[in-house]
Amino acid sequence: ENYTVVTEFVLLGLSQNHEVQMILLFFFLLFYMIILPGNILIILTIRGDSQLGSPMYFFLANLAFLDICYCSVTPPKMLADFFSHQKTISYSACMAQIFFLHFLGAAEAFMLMVMAYDRYVAICKPLHYTRLVKRGVCCVLVGATWAGGFIHGIILFALSIHLPLCGPNILDNFFCDVHQLVKLACDNTFIMELLMFLNNGVVIIMCFTLLLISYIVLLLKLRTQSFKAKNKVASTCVSHMIVVFVMCGPAMYIYGLPFQAVPMEKVVAVFHTVIFPLTNPMIYTLRNKEIKGSMWKLVSKYILWC
Repeated sequence: ENYTVVTEFVLLGLSQNHEVQMILLFFFLLFYMIILPGNILIILTIRGDSQLGSPMYFFLANLAFLDICYCSVTPPKMLADFFSHQKTISYSACMAQIFFLHFLGAAEAFMLMVMAYDRYVAICKPLHYTRLVKRGVCCVLVGATWAGGFIHGIILFALSIHLPLCGPNILDNFFCDVHQLVKLACDNTFIMELLMFLNNGVVIIMCFTLLLISYIVLLLKLRTQSFKAKNKVASTCVSHMIVVFVMCGPAMYIYGLPFQAVPMEKVVAVFHTVIFPLTNPMIYTLRNKEIKGSMWKLVSKYILWC
């Protein structure tokens, strides 16, 4: 009898100060105008250069595409709300945000595990690399990351739509997420918290642990390599590890204890959903001479054509 039919939620956003909102809008737009075309350029470069046909670059192009999709879930609404005095989001849009946020986020985590597998085979089983990581296998692995992310997102979506809501429809953030809705639930919250924690915190911690172990094994394996091979492989592994920490660190901070208020949650959420995803492919690119050279050729060709 205490349940209420919620048709929309009020988002408190990043700040209530209009001047601060305009400053944030300027910086976010500037960031997107620089970094988003860079990610698109990475995809076009890899697809257009036959010399970048190895599985590593195929996975990198898919990671860049995933990041672009992931950063299209919450930022557009956040940027639009900077111009709105009353920041609201409908119930259906909130559920859609939850589904796509966790669908694409989980798919990206699984993609990083696929990339770790690719590096493991390349370093530890180089003679079998072409057989174990051939084109068909790569397509299956990429499809599995999307399927795994979809299953993760649909489970959270199904749990979220069955939450009985009776609290005020105010969310102290700039987007909808599962742990915020749980705070508004009337009853059965313990079961919901347990299920959602197992599907959130445990998944990201498991992925981070497996990724960390795999790259530690790879770095230990480098002791038997030549000096030139050490430098090349170490550079790639370091890039991968930076992206792993950049992606998994904020996620574990938010979802490790997902239904308790954590300090600076909004700031971490901004980096996790807006800033870091678009910078991930750039981290790989800046440490890779082959793809930087191909990107420069593509840009030079376009400039000359213009």
